[in-house]
Amino acid sequence: MKTSTASVSKTQGNGSSRQARGSREPVSSSADDDCPREQMIAEAAYYRAEQRGFVPGNEMSDWLEAEANVEALLGNMH
Repeated sequence: MKTSTASVSKTQGNGSSRQARGSREPVSSSADDDCPREQMIAEAAYYRAEQRGFVPGNEMSDWLEAEANVEALLGNMH
């Protein structure tokens, strides 16, 4: 995912200093649509980590188990 940052500059207005905000490209709402499988895996892995109290060290097993569950789910749908 690409994001761009705009520079922030100060402008004078009515004798006071204001900071102008640069605009960033909006994140596309279809970003999840580009890879729904990966989004599903990420969410399932998050919930697995949440269930075990976010104790570090099991991130890979969370992901792999979530991936297997999503693959099984998607396989049953086709």
